[in-house]
Formats: sequence, C-alpha cells, structure tokens
Amino acid sequence: MFCTLNTHKVDMEKLLGGQIGLEDFIFAHVKGQKKEVEVFKGEEGLGLTITDNGAGYAFVKRIREGSVIQQMQVINVGDMIESINGRDLIGSRHYEVAKMLKELPKGQTFRMKLVEPVRAFDMVSQRMELSVSSAHAQSGMWSVRLHACGRGPATVEELPSAFEERAVEKVDDLLESYMGIRDKELAATMVEVGKDKLHPDEFAEALDETLGDFAFPDEFVFDVWGAIGDAKVGLA
Repeated sequence: MFCTLNTHKVDMEKLLGGQIGLEDFIFAHVKGQKKEVEVFKGEEGLGLTITDNGAGYAFVKRIREGSVIQQMQVINVGDMIESINGRDLIGSRHYEVAKMLKELPKGQTFRMKLVEPVRAFDMVSQRMELSVSSAHAQSGMWSVRLHACGRGPATVEELPSAFEERAVEKVDDLLESYMGIRDKELAATMVEVGKDKLHPDEFAEALDETLGDFAFPDEFVFDVWGAIGDAKVGLA
C-alpha cells in the first residue's frame, strides 16, 4: 500500500515520497482489513487531511481532534481510501480525493470504502530505532533520489538550500490552507518555478505553463509568490 521511512509505524508524516538517504530504512505496509462506513456530513469540514504514495493510492494522513471523523473512531490514519459513493478512487491523487470530499453536499450521508494497513512489527526493538537514528545522523548533505516506477537510474542530488526549505514549508502551509492538502513535492515544484521570478504576473504565467492543470485561483498564486519572496529575505 505504502512505505514509511525509518519507522515501522503507520505514520503518514514519514511516508516515503521518493527521496532517501544512503543509510535510511524503508518499511513496506501491506493491505489488511477492508471496511465500508457511512458518514453524515454535518459540517463543511470532515477533519481529514489526505496524502498519497504517488502510485495511485490515497490515504488518510491526519484526523483533526474533535472532528466528525475522529468521533466515529472507525476511520484511522493510514487507511487507504478505495471509493466514495461507489466511485473508484484507485489511481487518483490526494488533491482529487480531497476536492471530492470537500464538494460532497452538507447535511447528507455518503459511503466510503477503505482498506486498513496490516498492523505489524509492533515489537520492533528500540535498538533498531537507535541504529536508524545514528545512521541518519551520520549521513551527509546529499541524498539519493529513486525515480518512481523505475523510470531512469538513481541519481545523487544536493539537498535543498535553507531558502528552499523555508519556501517549501510556507507553500506547503498555503496548500493545506487553500486546498486541504499537503504535498511537499508539489510545493517544491512551485518554489522552483517562482524562485527567480521578480513579478507576480511573471510567476503566474510560468506556474500556468508548468502546473496549469491545477487551475490555482489568482489569490492563492499571489500568496505563493509572496511566501517565496518572504523566504528569500528570511522572514518567518
């Protein structure tokens, strides 16, 4: 279903996205129990944050405390979303699933089919965790990028600069604020497009050429350009 980096736990913050260090450990999580639930959408927000593995599976990344979903105690972090109201979501990206959930009418019930990951390796020793932490700490400022689905050989790349890291964090926050998703790879692409653009119109045009399928609203694009500019001058 998905892989986590340096932890055996179902932790969507550690979801493997394609960039690993030379000493990192990868844990594979396989399909477990299937379940179908009915959810009454009593308010606009369900309290779900969605992610995906880049290979056609979308997952529950976070569940907001006190939300409709959290109160049900049936849907869990790490569950793969298989379908909504009978619509097959295998092959969908996380932002597509998030958009579909957002557009569901308020005051109605909808059905979700999900698949839990198998809960395994619960007794993995602390010694392994310490070993992983130590190995990670000794790694340098380089990383290995593995191309999805085996497209092309592994390449060694320099890690992002401090500016790029700040900018990606800011843009990732804006993605969650506007679209209800987090996607650092998407945020990094937007930063790469905008880091040399001196005017918001220039940035908007370049972004449309690169990511036009997203149809980002003008207000969001302007805020992203501003966030990249703030990161350049080191603003918090």
